[in-house]
Amino acid sequence: MEAVEEDQSAKMDPPPSPFAFNPPEPPLSKNAKKKLLKQQRYEAKKAEKKLQAKEQKKKDIERKRKEWEDTLASVTEEERSKLIESRRSLRKERMGKRSEEREKKIERLNRAKDCGQNIVIDLEFSHLMTPSEIHSLVQQIMYCYAVNGRCPSPGHLWLTGCNGEMETQLQRLPGFDKWIIEKEHRSYIDALQDQKENLVYLTADAETVLDDLDPKKIYIIGGLVDRNRWKGITMKKAHEQGIQTAKLPIGSYLKMSSSQVLTVNQVIEILLKYLETRDWKASFFQVVPQRKRCGADSNSDHPVDEEENGDGDGDGDDEHEMKKTKCDEVSSSDDTL
Repeated sequence: MEAVEEDQSAKMDPPPSPFAFNPPEPPLSKNAKKKLLKQQRYEAKKAEKKLQAKEQKKKDIERKRKEWEDTLASVTEEERSKLIESRRSLRKERMGKRSEEREKKIERLNRAKDCGQNIVIDLEFSHLMTPSEIHSLVQQIMYCYAVNGRCPSPGHLWLTGCNGEMETQLQRLPGFDKWIIEKEHRSYIDALQDQKENLVYLTADAETVLDDLDPKKIYIIGGLVDRNRWKGITMKKAHEQGIQTAKLPIGSYLKMSSSQVLTVNQVIEILLKYLETRDWKASFFQVVPQRKRCGADSNSDHPVDEEENGDGDGDGDDEHEMKKTKCDEVSSSDDTL
């Protein structure tokens, strides 16, 4: 009797989602192995440069401190008082300006909740990534938030499927709990089920080209740093869920070089630039690095062959090249919000 009940219970259980378990990882091709080795060398060199920069920063701080002390020691007591007061005034002025900018940023981001373009970063692929790849994606997300916060008309960002190691690493970011951003443990398909008809997954495998951004639509970007192992996975997911797909019109304006993949932060920055300028060409040329273009002329009005990857499953290289001060700005400003 128990066996019959167990069998009936098993039949009633829904089949597991193909994105809820670890599928066998496809073997790396010879070319992919070379890219991985190159990435590992790059990571090692980057870590060394980061350490050198940290040491140099310490030396610069110590040098400036000594110069200040030497200056104070070389002047009269009256002049010393004036210098100290002047420095205090400048610091107070800087702090006031930062506070004002922070308040304006909060106002813009809160306004975006009601009228901003909704952009989702789909984090349900974390089980397919290594810890270092997850770390790369977390850095890209931090950059996205910093860029969005500075936009005159920012979008409303969502993080969906935020669980496990991905959530753990995000929680380690200074001020993350105060970010003005939607954080969902659930999948976007569950969190936004009442707006399923407005969901649009951005993927390079889509046939539909994104000509314009519709404020009613919710655009989804695949949060996947995979060294290009899982080709077509975002398109497959969207197809199985029965939601719309589209790709960025990059091919109409520039031709990509050997690395045809855009990182999550690049895709989001392109969308934000377009919302600001309503000009795809200007958006692409302002965001896509020169080294990733092939024979592209920013002054040319002629379209080129279509080769792009618009779903954000980047290899993370450009995340390491981002302007680091923009990422640091998130840490320094948001932990005081």
